[in-house]
Amino acid sequence: MMMKVWNQLRSQKGQGMVEYGLILAAIAVVCVVAYETIGTNMLAKLNSISF
Repeated sequence: MMMKVWNQLRSQKGQGMVEYGLILAAIAVVCVVAYETIGTNMLAKLNSISF
């Protein structure tokens, strides 16, 4: 049983999925940061033109 688990952990089949997951997480972080920056800038511009 332990050898089966150990061999599964050493397998490189799941490595590609982990890499895709990390790339997806990085893209999500970039999107959130961009959204926050654009939102803050847009709010400042809208507040400056309000009556």
